[in-house]
Amino acid sequence: MENLGAGRHGDGNGLYLVVDPSGARRWIVRVVVKGQRNKKGAPLRTDFGLGGADIVTLNQARERALEYRRMAKQGLNPRFNVRQEVPTFEEFAKQVHIDRMPTWKNAKHGQQWINTLRDYAFPKIGRMPIDSIDQPEVMMCLAPIWTEKHETAKRLAQRIKTVLDVARSRGFRSDENPVTAIKDANALPKVKAKPKHHNAMRWQDVPAFYADLKTRNAMAAKALMFTCLTGSRTGEALGLRWEEIDFEARLWTCPAIRMKTGVDHRVPLTDEMLAIIEPLRAMRSEYVFEGQKRHKPLSNMSMLMLLRRMQTEGVTVHGFRSTFRDWASEVANVPREVAEMSLAHTVGSNVERAYARSDLLDKRRVLMVRWSDFVTGTGGQVVSFAGATKI
Repeated sequence: MENLGAGRHGDGNGLYLVVDPSGARRWIVRVVVKGQRNKKGAPLRTDFGLGGADIVTLNQARERALEYRRMAKQGLNPRFNVRQEVPTFEEFAKQVHIDRMPTWKNAKHGQQWINTLRDYAFPKIGRMPIDSIDQPEVMMCLAPIWTEKHETAKRLAQRIKTVLDVARSRGFRSDENPVTAIKDANALPKVKAKPKHHNAMRWQDVPAFYADLKTRNAMAAKALMFTCLTGSRTGEALGLRWEEIDFEARLWTCPAIRMKTGVDHRVPLTDEMLAIIEPLRAMRSEYVFEGQKRHKPLSNMSMLMLLRRMQTEGVTVHGFRSTFRDWASEVANVPREVAEMSLAHTVGSNVERAYARSDLLDKRRVLMVRWSDFVTGTGGQVVSFAGATKI
């Protein structure tokens, strides 16, 4: 059953397993209600859902299908006569996860969504009927990790809230969402956000580091060189596909799906950046920085492990974004919005962004050329924006 392809697969007596293209599987039963006919006068065949296959077993589906057929044979429409059982929190959460599969940003995000509930909610409230969950039960899940794993706890609260909201919309609950009540009552202590710092290299040390990096032939070294020069995030660089690059325009357009901001981001490519990636075209891979498996990208850890082998004392890949930002401010002396847009950071308020029609590509192109020249040691002195040459 696990290996069935997309489509409708019959078990007999009107019971079917429906496999969606997304991989989601659910049971349905087709019955003919005695005395009901369609517009053409033929017996009316109607499909009824029996639940997701990861929640409802084959034997349970057969039992429910038999119950539906018995009602239909008596002239009773199962839609109005079947007794609706209240699912457990775990059963219903898994069904919500299946229903929302088409809306996930990517498969990884969808898996993280259910994993949070699996690790922190299911052990405490998973077997409870979903209509019996109130504030004490939610507090059992949140309180133990609220201060130690605050970000995880906030995500957990939001996901529990979503499950309970959907349950209410399906008629399984009628009371206020306990997550909302807990928030309104300030039942959990305020946690001061801890700023997350990525260890960064001093910008003064980058040229020597880059020169060492350039002597290495590993794919991870090439990816790290490109990441350092572009100021991109790890996932943005490692996910780079050839169709995203316009060699004639010297432009890389990173699609919204890989961007933290959720919008496409254009990155101007310098001579040094192109010199890194152009030789890789001969590999004829789907990805620019191919990993050990054919047509698969490098792993997220590949560049970090290279940094460790180079003994860079805790420097992180993400830290090069901070390095670039410091250099842009202290040396290039560029306007804040140019530096921030180069890093694909959100600039200004919602209203300001609505009126901003430019991504400052031309100015960012000059800045990235300056950065490449500095990193490779091929450029002259960077001229301030206040000087004769402006970006």
